[in-house]
Amino acid sequence: MKVESIESSRSPQGKLRVRFDDGSSLMILPSAMAELGLYQGMEIPDVAMDSIKDTCSKASARERAVRIISAASVSKRELEKRLIQKGEREEDAKQAVQWLTDLKLLDDEQAAQQIVRNGAAKGYGAARIRQMLFEKRIPKEYWDAALELLPPQDDAIDAFLQCRFRGRQPDKAECKRAADALARRGHSWSDIRSALERYAPDENFDD
Repeated sequence: MKVESIESSRSPQGKLRVRFDDGSSLMILPSAMAELGLYQGMEIPDVAMDSIKDTCSKASARERAVRIISAASVSKRELEKRLIQKGEREEDAKQAVQWLTDLKLLDDEQAAQQIVRNGAAKGYGAARIRQMLFEKRIPKEYWDAALELLPPQDDAIDAFLQCRFRGRQPDKAECKRAADALARRGHSWSDIRSALERYAPDENFDD
């Protein structure tokens, strides 16, 4: 089999289309092209095609894995899951995760800490951040240490209430709506009640 042509494509990954003289073609990343040493006119034994396809598949999973971790903090299990969902082979997804781990570019403990920081920046409480850690498939062994980075909740709750009430003293109905919103953001009732008592000292929040 011979490489008939190498063409650019509109692939978001920048893949090249390699056409062979038997009418077949492969979409190959430039990095895989370099690794394989492919060039136009190259003769390829039929028995080598499986190895070429395997190299291309692994390169695709690695490239996609790098793009995912560049965009957001993810755990090893979350990254593997997302790679498979994107169509990568399970074995290639596992290999890409291990590759990034060996390069010290993928670390569940660091991912947990970054998720907590991101949640705190959005004004979320501990319960909502725990949900984020669960959704991101962070191993529970890293949760407690990461959550120690969460600052006291008073500031986040006050910032929310100041924006909500805009300097007005709220009535009980407004306080109830604000409390419900804060609960959805993961704050505890004890912290919410303490804050509301500062804004509406005449209201009874024990009912």
